[in-house]
Amino acid sequence: MFPATVLVAILTGFDVGVTLFGSGLATIVALLGSGMRIPLYYGSSFSYIGAVVAVVGAEWGGLRVAQGGIVATAVISVLAGFLIRWVGKEALDRVLPPMVTGSVAIVIGVSLATTALGQAADHWGVSIFTLLMTVLFSVYLRGRGFISMVPILLGAVSGYLLAVALGVVSFEVVAQADWLRVPAFSTPIFKWQAIAAIAPIAIATIPESTAHLYQIGLYVDRLAEDLGRPPLRIQRLIGLNLILDGIGDAINGLLGGCAGTNYGENNSLMAITRNYSCPVLVAAGAIAILLSFVGKLGALIQTLPTAVTGGMAIYLFGVIALQGVALIQSEEVDLFDARQLAIGAVILIVGIGGSMLEGGAIPIVIPWLGPAFADGLPAIATAAVLGMLLNLIFLLVPPREVTPQS
Repeated sequence: MFPATVLVAILTGFDVGVTLFGSGLATIVALLGSGMRIPLYYGSSFSYIGAVVAVVGAEWGGLRVAQGGIVATAVISVLAGFLIRWVGKEALDRVLPPMVTGSVAIVIGVSLATTALGQAADHWGVSIFTLLMTVLFSVYLRGRGFISMVPILLGAVSGYLLAVALGVVSFEVVAQADWLRVPAFSTPIFKWQAIAAIAPIAIATIPESTAHLYQIGLYVDRLAEDLGRPPLRIQRLIGLNLILDGIGDAINGLLGGCAGTNYGENNSLMAITRNYSCPVLVAAGAIAILLSFVGKLGALIQTLPTAVTGGMAIYLFGVIALQGVALIQSEEVDLFDARQLAIGAVILIVGIGGSMLEGGAIPIVIPWLGPAFADGLPAIATAAVLGMLLNLIFLLVPPREVTPQS
């Protein structure tokens, strides 16, 4: 989880030390909050990068404004968690069906394409080499134990070493950094523009977090069966899991870290080692907190060239989009159904098309929304809302079922 968490901080401009601190603290709080029943680690999510970068770069925005949007995502996740606990997961699935969540994930990934290529353009040789090595490590190291869990780290190290050899990297900032330093914590500033741009991204991370819980639940129950013990069935804690995800977002937003979710990478690592110990994960969270105070580590991470992050981003952002496709496919969504086509088509065109416009906003000004949206409507959030509205219409007014005879 370390490489991905750090990479998100670099791509969004957040302080690496604060992000590590928030990740570790959120993990410990979640483990204790679940009564040490959910063995998952909280880390930064790539899904929020596009929206956060847009808010940080806006005239009215900045890092602290983005923090306010991240805190707002906590509300979405917590409400979703309580909804599931009250009425069951099926009710949430009706409001957020796979076509909505999958299409939003596709939009998030594709909308980040210009960001990835813009960073890669800083040095095409380094970025293409990094991309190639990351892809090769991801494909050819799969199923080879622990090393198969860190292809992103290996790709980054490969690109970094090439950049050092080419004289692209300067270590002056490392030499000047103190060994120990307090992370640069900051408080959030709340603005409606940031909340509208960032909070709806939780729509894409909710099914991701849920899938991770189901996956780890299968692993844990299989181990319990092998040991002759009763299954734990932690899948029943899906509502609590989302609530704890939201608390993690709140912690990071209040301190100055990145928004996130429980980490799927750790699931595979735990499956390989067959170690699902919550105390071990608490220790991992504590180590992340301690590392956040190592000044030279943060400085060394800052020397990572933009071209290296760009090379990794080309691959990672594409994977985000394809995960949306995989979600739609795995849920066996009928793409010949006019309702599903309508929902997906609207989300994709509004989300991707709007993201290509200036500021990632659709130039529609609605006076009664006030000055907060004077520059237009956030593309991804608007696409998600439109998809949800269409789905709601189809639920309330079901179209006539068409049979071959009719």
